[in-house]
Amino acid sequence: MKQRIARGATVLGTAALAAAAMAGCATGGGNWSEQGLSAEIRRTSFGIPHIRANDYAGVAFGMAYAYAQENVCLMADQVVTVSGERSATFGADETTEVSFKRLRNSDADAFFRAIIDDDAIQASVSNQSPEARELLRGYIAGYNRYLRDTPPSQRPAACRNAAWVRPITALDMARLAEEKGIQASAGALAAGIVAAAPPAAAKAAAVPATLDVAAIDFDAVNRDLQLLDPPIGSNGWAFGKSATANGKGLLLGNPHFPWTTTNRFFEAHLTVPGKMDVMGASIASFPIISIGFNKDVAWTHTVSTARRFTLFELKLAEGDPTTYLIDGKPRKMTTKTVRYTARLADGRTESRTHTFYMTEYGPVLSMPAAGLPWTAQKAYTLRDANRNNTRSIDTWLNIARATNVGEIRDAIGNLGIPWVNTIATDRTGRAMFADVSVTPNVSTAMLGQCAPAGDGAVLAKKLMIGTGMVLLDGSRGECNWTVDAASPVPGLVPPSAMPVLIRDDFVANSNDSSWLTNPAQKLEGFSPVLGPQAVPQRLRTRVGLMEIGKRLSGVDGLPGNRFDVESLQAVLFRDRNLASELVLDDLLRACGDKAVLADGDLRDGCAALRKWDRRSNLESRAAPLFREFWMRAHTIPNIYAVAFNPADPVNTPRGLHMQDAKVNAAVFKALKDAVQAMHKAGFALDAPLGEVQAAKSPNGRIPLHGGEEYEGVLNKLQSKPVSADGMQVYFGTSYVQTVGFDDNGPVAQALLVYGQSIDPASPHAWDQMQQFSAKRWISLPFSEQAIAADPRLTVAKLSQ
Repeated sequence: MKQRIARGATVLGTAALAAAAMAGCATGGGNWSEQGLSAEIRRTSFGIPHIRANDYAGVAFGMAYAYAQENVCLMADQVVTVSGERSATFGADETTEVSFKRLRNSDADAFFRAIIDDDAIQASVSNQSPEARELLRGYIAGYNRYLRDTPPSQRPAACRNAAWVRPITALDMARLAEEKGIQASAGALAAGIVAAAPPAAAKAAAVPATLDVAAIDFDAVNRDLQLLDPPIGSNGWAFGKSATANGKGLLLGNPHFPWTTTNRFFEAHLTVPGKMDVMGASIASFPIISIGFNKDVAWTHTVSTARRFTLFELKLAEGDPTTYLIDGKPRKMTTKTVRYTARLADGRTESRTHTFYMTEYGPVLSMPAAGLPWTAQKAYTLRDANRNNTRSIDTWLNIARATNVGEIRDAIGNLGIPWVNTIATDRTGRAMFADVSVTPNVSTAMLGQCAPAGDGAVLAKKLMIGTGMVLLDGSRGECNWTVDAASPVPGLVPPSAMPVLIRDDFVANSNDSSWLTNPAQKLEGFSPVLGPQAVPQRLRTRVGLMEIGKRLSGVDGLPGNRFDVESLQAVLFRDRNLASELVLDDLLRACGDKAVLADGDLRDGCAALRKWDRRSNLESRAAPLFREFWMRAHTIPNIYAVAFNPADPVNTPRGLHMQDAKVNAAVFKALKDAVQAMHKAGFALDAPLGEVQAAKSPNGRIPLHGGEEYEGVLNKLQSKPVSADGMQVYFGTSYVQTVGFDDNGPVAQALLVYGQSIDPASPHAWDQMQQFSAKRWISLPFSEQAIAADPRLTVAKLSQ
């Protein structure tokens, strides 16, 4: 029963919640009862919940309830995925997304049932702090409470009356967390792990003894695995007291994450009086803030270049491809056979099994296209640094309670951060970058000493450069990860040996390695396992450092050449397109050649590009044409006139090498193909970006500013190539926040571009995208006074 008690206030339910409802939830010795939980949920404009409770379990109780109100179908779907039940629920031949790639449901079911070790993760949960376990207890209870309060017929259309929406358990939460942790490791190689099977004798005999490394298309392997160039990314900038207008810290957090799946963010404000008061955004099903701020600190994350796994080449025993040798001694692989139910196209179901082969390093995989087949002589296996990483909740809980960047550095020292850098600042004006994250302890010397024998050494080098994968000799025990007493996790790089930079001016990262975090103090001397150094940087990295340098040098600065919130937002949303600045002048000069002028497509394309303002704003005419052109042209060999110079990494490479006949021909072919693509899609060559790049909401189109990774636009939006539907965005700027500090506390503005809800019928599914389109930032109410003053405030009290 609901009863009105105050302006916008509601009491939800009064019946006792039976402990039996949590049957099956107990794990690791924790107390998973729902008893005694209560929370107050105050929602302000754009559906942002401000959750207050007397304890950690209560605040997570309210957070999960609020999240389920907007995203129950999304979370329920992911529970099906990590439980290995997609084939039975949605059909074996349908697909789902695993680590940002499509995978058949049958393969996903087999993978998750084999790779997620329920016993191990449940045991690991017992190592969490009591507060972390309380957060989990509350989150489970809050989600399940929503299901009880909301009849199946009243749930969103995507899962209305769906039998697959069920109460969750602690094991479900552990599986969901494991799936997130292994996205940059086992998840990225899921197809290869599923494909691994011992070679038949005849097949094994037909495999050449010597690998032809030169025949491997490492570019294709890299495009498939997306390890060096993952679709997700971020900009993270932190400014200290010498670079801000008021001498306090200032932060930009700009993650570029999927607009679908459970990697979507959800905004929330969590308060446990006297213990925690934190606001920001959380990844789905995570019971604490992932990126955010409190009264003293603000932080964000960017996807790190450090490796989260290594591969090992196994030498197999003669005549037995399931026995491998370490230091000459045989080790028998173990098998893990999983069973799952598959629903067929005709509606029948059948039971299926799949057998995986395990070594002491991890699962065997088979990826012939990458030079990693399972033969009679060799097999390949993966050791995953993020398996059973249940430390993350404690990491982010301690970040949420930090009072300065030093305490954030301490918080990440437990190595709970799975695959991101941490960028932070505090009210005293200190800025920090830290790639203190889960990374195998493999030194530069070890990479050389532990390369596989023979042609394996060449393969290892090519794999590292071309795909980012590390291949070690698994036949030697000395080549396993180094155990250092300084590391809290055996086999991982100790926090004291990882890249950390704390300064009073700035640190910045846009998904390149730590090397160029601040050009005045390069971070050097680290193992390549932590990312490459002295290599060409992403255009986003370069344009970011250009913009920061421009302001701080006084070319485009405030009095004193410093940043404030307004100028920081202006830099991001000016949508500068660096690629155009690097190459367009050379292209347009070459457009004057007689042969070019004689080709109608090229002549028209050049004329359109001359109209462009070289930005990726809504009104930027011909920006879509340039994107189609540069999408094709930026990978042309020797495209640049000025090569990369490690001594000038911000300004090189640049220019088009149009004097080279092959480059010239390839560039104009790319332009002609782009012109034809625009014509085929039905758009004018000088169409403004907002006409082509837009989201389709129930209330009409929402034009979107921003550009692609390869264009060097800070406000990254990743879209599909142009079609009759325009350029459809599916990744990119997701939750973006700017946070400064004044004498009263944090000053935060943010946008959750796709809104709080996955449900198209929700008023909060598209509302913030309209704001994003207009470049209107939303002020986040953090203080009690600001929350109370919000004109759309509603209050609900959730209790037994």
